[in-house]
Amino acid sequence: MLEKEKTNFEKTVIVGIVTQNQSEEKLVEYLDELEFLTFTAGGEVIKRFWQKLERPNPKTFLGTGKMDEIHYYVKENSISTVIFDDELSPSQQKNISKLLDCKVLDRTNLILDIFAQRAETSYARTQVELAQCQYLLPRLSGMWTHLERQKGGIGLRGPGETEIETDRRIVRDRIALLKEKIKTIDKQMSIQRSNRGAMVRVALVGYTNVGKSTLMNAVGKSDVFVENKLFATLDTTVRKVVIKNLPFLLSDTVGFIRKLPTQLVESFKSTLDEVREADLLLHVVDISHPDFEDHIESVNQILMDIKSNNKPTIMVFNKIDAYKHLTIDEDDLITEKTTKHYTLDEWKSTWMHNVGSKNALFISATEKENFEEFRETVYEAVRQIHITRFPYNKFLYPDYKDAIEKEE
Repeated sequence: MLEKEKTNFEKTVIVGIVTQNQSEEKLVEYLDELEFLTFTAGGEVIKRFWQKLERPNPKTFLGTGKMDEIHYYVKENSISTVIFDDELSPSQQKNISKLLDCKVLDRTNLILDIFAQRAETSYARTQVELAQCQYLLPRLSGMWTHLERQKGGIGLRGPGETEIETDRRIVRDRIALLKEKIKTIDKQMSIQRSNRGAMVRVALVGYTNVGKSTLMNAVGKSDVFVENKLFATLDTTVRKVVIKNLPFLLSDTVGFIRKLPTQLVESFKSTLDEVREADLLLHVVDISHPDFEDHIESVNQILMDIKSNNKPTIMVFNKIDAYKHLTIDEDDLITEKTTKHYTLDEWKSTWMHNVGSKNALFISATEKENFEEFRETVYEAVRQIHITRFPYNKFLYPDYKDAIEKEE
């Protein structure tokens, strides 16, 4: 259960469904994540509702009986917000809002709200606003229900745009303006990336809240904002890092998440360009999270979507200090995936050591545990890329003859 002060949080309930494609166990995982998202956005989850359905009700997502149950609970407990784990269609959101008589959000809307809170730079705010406008456009009809009671009257007779059509036009114009603004900034950022020269680029990728920014601070001696909440970092941070006189660029990127809204993938295209243009990926995994295998799969899927899944990758299993304190099975981790191990040798004997690459690492970014091996492994990977790019670099081959011999 999340520990937090319960004074300044919106009282919310969260809702999900069990279908043929989503088991009850999987739903519990998603609702746990949705609760963490709600907490990050400033809400307190009072209760969870779920229903077993073959497919969502096209009108109200859930069945009539379950909607009545939620409505009664909302009314009796002064709930201000109901959040659905899946994306609602515009008509579903409108119908549910009428039935429950309270604020209704879906997972996409919630993530967009968190992004809006977390956006610090002008570029990040522009990206978030574009995603919000694209999400809002088909849902504008539900925002003008007060007009349904007005039949004619001054200003509402004759031809001309209705209020909703005016708003749709304004939002479309805003979307076009934001796209142009992002296109301009993208060109500037592309020039910045090209000006970095031929230095090797390393990108930290991973699920949200796995410790990428903490690792960035530890390795790059930077001051990236760190917090135990989802999407603490939205803006890409790039730092020059030097290990054993070998310089390279290390970038911290926005965290991925399951069911990532398509609007965000599109609007954060430039942020993901840091991943696309990287020479080496450090895939950071929170090994203390019970669903870390699903997180790996989700990240790999997004990397595939942006055509970056074939890049050289080092798996970095982080938070081994937190994993040690979990209460879990005592079976052998080689056969059972849910077991605690205390030594690095034991970690290396597990199935995880061969996930995605032969260079899997087990570290604690906060405690700097096993950092020497981390630095050595990253150095060797960067060095190999650097040698390919600069065959006779004096830092890597002090003696020119050694370089010739190694090439032969």
